Amino acid sequence: MPELPALDVLLPLHRPRLEPLAGEPELIALFGDSPGVRANMVSTLDGSATGANGLSGSINNSADWRVFRVLRALADVVLVGAGTVRAEQYTALDVPEGLRGARAELGRADDLELAVVSTSGVLPDALLDGARPPLVITVAENRALGALRDRLGAERVLIAGDGHRVDARAAIAALTDRGLNHVLTEGGPSLLAHLVEADVVDDVCLTWTPQLVGGPASRILTQPEWLSPARSLEPLHLLHADGVLLGRWRMTRLGA
Repeated sequence: MPELPALDVLLPLHRPRLEPLAGEPELIALFGDSPGVRANMVSTLDGSATGANGLSGSINNSADWRVFRVLRALADVVLVGAGTVRAEQYTALDVPEGLRGARAELGRADDLELAVVSTSGVLPDALLDGARPPLVITVAENRALGALRDRLGAERVLIAGDGHRVDARAAIAALTDRGLNHVLTEGGPSLLAHLVEADVVDDVCLTWTPQLVGGPASRILTQPEWLSPARSLEPLHLLHADGVLLGRWRMTRLGA
């Protein structure tokens, strides 16, 4: 694990810097414990969600890692798209080292769930056949639905929609029905766009890494159409370390 840096608090004003303390009580207090859907993404200064290798890991850093660990510790479940699972080689998730005690005090389960959105259910064998397989959120039309249920157990396969795309609202409802009320999505950009479009995202956490990469990589939201209307957000805090900026915004829900 990389050495974790202190974080300057740029917003709110006049806050002391956050030193890396055992159990991260100050960061946990800053992010809060409200249920809902929180997105966590990373971007270069020119707006790329990945480096040249197509992976977000090539543009993150130790400051991002410090916040990343806390956000996972606060979550009941991490929600990820199938493409990101394959590209980033997700496996069963563990609670970050040193944060189990803080997690227990918040009443979270010992294990952190992984939920994967996939219309086909085609996911790495190592993930599906592991000791702690993911929840798979799919559609009723999935031709492999029966085989997927046999492989994972019916309780690990959640149906969210009758069409050819997972319904974001139904997906979040299926997770909350299981008591997974603190949802952290790590993308990818297509899934995040779908969640934002469905108006189910409460918080957006974004790290800007001080790099310019050019190239054709996607932004943190990828979809062919403009959001209509554009979504407004309220800044909650902004942190800094070694040129890295880490922000958090509250999403303004439509009609609010």
